Amino acid sequence: MLETKKKQQQAVPPTADAPKAKGTVWFLVIAFGGSWACILIAYFGCGLSMVNPLAQLPFGIMPALAAIVVRRWITKEGFADAGLALRLRGAWPYYLAAWLGPLVLAAASCGVAAALGLWHPDLSALDELAGGMPAWVFVLALMLVVPLLTPVYAGEEFGWTGYLRQRLFPGRPALATAVTGLVWASWHYPLALTDYISFPRLLIGLTVWTGSFLLQEVLLAWLFTRSRSIWTVSLAHGGNNMVLSLLTGTLLGSEAGTGTGGGLDVTGVALMTVVPMAVACACVMFPSRRGSKGRGRAGGGALS
Repeated sequence: MLETKKKQQQAVPPTADAPKAKGTVWFLVIAFGGSWACILIAYFGCGLSMVNPLAQLPFGIMPALAAIVVRRWITKEGFADAGLALRLRGAWPYYLAAWLGPLVLAAASCGVAAALGLWHPDLSALDELAGGMPAWVFVLALMLVVPLLTPVYAGEEFGWTGYLRQRLFPGRPALATAVTGLVWASWHYPLALTDYISFPRLLIGLTVWTGSFLLQEVLLAWLFTRSRSIWTVSLAHGGNNMVLSLLTGTLLGSEAGTGTGGGLDVTGVALMTVVPMAVACACVMFPSRRGSKGRGRAGGGALS
């Protein structure tokens, strides 16, 4: 009897995991196939600029559409673990971290460049973007716009962090986070063949870009684990694009390599952002490792 029960228990996991594996495959097929098709049609077919937000939108929302299709019709598992609740009362510290974090990282990135002698502190490069406003007013306005754009960036996070990461390597969240970051990075690679981003040395640029996505995914996964809401993650993602990337790209001169502060190219700017992001990742990961024995799943051990 005991031997029969053991055999039955051994037979259950593969059957239980089959729908998740099927859902993961279909998610990747739809997310990658749909997004890359959008680039092919918009940029290479219609000649639209991928810098245009309207051209980016179909590409950006495809992971969310993939997750919805899989959850609703393929695996029929529903949305219980999607983190759709706002949880403002309990998760407000993580909303604050998600909102202010990109600005802190931007300042730290510029600080790293200044410390290395690659940038001389000067905010005049923001003048053109600010349209005559003082730089601090422009940055404040940018910060106020980011929450309004959070639903747009949920198009990616509902798919990557809210769906894929939770389906990869059950019981091994650190590995799941790393693989999700690699998948997320590779999903962006075709953009490097368009006018969206131009690396002077493609292979080196993609390597640095991949490292940046890995570090971002660690921070996003930490926010999701702690807040249990996809909206904190989407807010942080919006800040990474609209604050961190925009400010560092403008101030450090990534566009043409002739900026006022030393003229770093896009790869150099990415390297400057990687340094403080790595420090932030260490701050959220190592305390959780030390405290995970006492806190269990209630703490930050989800990335351990």
